Amino acid sequence: MGAAEDDAVRLDLALALRDGSAEAVAEIYRRWAPLVHTLALRSLGNHHDAEDVTQQVFIAAWRGRHTIRPSAQALPGWLVGIAKHRITDLRTQRFRSLRLVSATVAEPQPDWTSTDDDLAGQLLVSQELAQLGEPRSTVLRLAFVEDRTHQEIANTLGLPLGTVKSHLRRGLLQLRARLEGVSDETP
Repeated sequence: MGAAEDDAVRLDLALALRDGSAEAVAEIYRRWAPLVHTLALRSLGNHHDAEDVTQQVFIAAWRGRHTIRPSAQALPGWLVGIAKHRITDLRTQRFRSLRLVSATVAEPQPDWTSTDDDLAGQLLVSQELAQLGEPRSTVLRLAFVEDRTHQEIANTLGLPLGTVKSHLRRGLLQLRARLEGVSDETP
């Protein structure tokens, strides 16, 4: 296929995408998913995150198809632009999660001796964890009680890595809010 012929095909794909053609999306994915995946993998260093970003890019392309300005060169550049935004979003999310976990771990930990108050505290944390529901409760227990990595938890529970990270982040926020509510109610 010559350069002029390839340009014509790219233009046709961009026009078809803008017009809502599912076949065009399939062909665009076939052609440029490896490029997007490689860019994400090199930027993020994690195969699972790169797969998530690749999927998000093509979903975003479909949802935002009305914004593309069809030309022979627009499509690959447009997809790379979306990929860069998704990679940045994921890095920001990672940073926030790390900061949240660090802040939670840095808080003074209670001295778990065998007093009645300490036992009550342990029971309270255990009860609040259970009320988070599954799999969030199990994810938090594996991460903080058994000190497992995110990848180990994902493998153990058969969940995607991104889902494990989301459960950790949301679970910590819920647990913190619930425990703060309890400490505010105590005389």
